[in-house]
Amino acid sequence: MKRFLATLATLVIAACLPLGLQAQDATSDVGSSLRGDDPDTRPNQELSSPPGSVVVLRGLDKVTARTRDFEVAIGESVEFGALTITAQYCRKRPPEETPETYAFLQVIDRRTDGFGVDIAGEMVFSGWMFASRPAQNPLEHAIYDVWVLDCRA
Repeated sequence: MKRFLATLATLVIAACLPLGLQAQDATSDVGSSLRGDDPDTRPNQELSSPPGSVVVLRGLDKVTARTRDFEVAIGESVEFGALTITAQYCRKRPPEETPETYAFLQVIDRRTDGFGVDIAGEMVFSGWMFASRPAQNPLEHAIYDVWVLDCRA
């Protein structure tokens, strides 16, 4: 229960980041601090698998009904439609454990002024996504869906 509350507090703090931040401003040291908030960490116990270096995501454009798979290196960002997706951490459990792949993602919805000039975006998601439970922590966006497929070393 304590672990759940600690993780919940971390997610609430991350979700309360000021809106309108650029991706690099909002994510400066988040990745390094998340290693301690890994859902599988236990006191005095080492992780059974190392964190990954690349997250594999699938994006759906609900308007065109097209999907696209893409890879995001940890600490890097990728653009999908009007979204900027930054991967902060990912891990995949080894085969001998209950299968699970999860990642901590931050998603910014980029905005323009109507003439194609970017203005401050809005953080629409900041939290953990689980491959086996995509509906548990979904990105709630009118046009796009994004979910985790894999985490690679």
